[in-house]
Amino acid sequence: MNIPGLTIKGRAGSLILLQAPIVPFLCNNDNITIDGLTMTSDQPYPVEFIQIGGNGNQILNCQIYGPNQAGDSSTWVVNRGFVAQLNITNLLVRNNIFHTLRQPAYLNPNSMGTIMDNVVYNTRGYVVDRAVFIFSGNSWGIPENAVDIALLAGTTTGAPYDPLSALEASNSSATISDQR
Repeated sequence: MNIPGLTIKGRAGSLILLQAPIVPFLCNNDNITIDGLTMTSDQPYPVEFIQIGGNGNQILNCQIYGPNQAGDSSTWVVNRGFVAQLNITNLLVRNNIFHTLRQPAYLNPNSMGTIMDNVVYNTRGYVVDRAVFIFSGNSWGIPENAVDIALLAGTTTGAPYDPLSALEASNSSATISDQR
């Protein structure tokens, strides 16, 4: 999607079913909103459902999930709810449900935004790779995630991640993997 300011709004009862290893929503421009979509796939594909490449984009009120995969989640196909490309700013991810995916999101270096009021379960957790995101009000369902938020080597210390106790407390006792 290369139209700045575009909004894609889901209709009640609609389902987007991925049936090939493609990224169905590639948001390459600014101020794109994806709102109220339900997305899954017929089998686990090693791609994300949404890739964010512009600034000021939003993912709101969506339900994104993969099909069940056998075994421990560490062996699952790497499917993701969304991926934030390098250097994006002002991404807002709010009021979504992510489950039964390898990861709800991968946040690439120098990407920035807010992830709030989402529910995540049966994943390996958000992966923060030298990105700066404010996490607030997120909660975790059952089956539990391997971890809720993973802070990879090179990710900043200090705000918004430290103190870790505050990050945990503001996100329903999140389990944090601090690899910094």
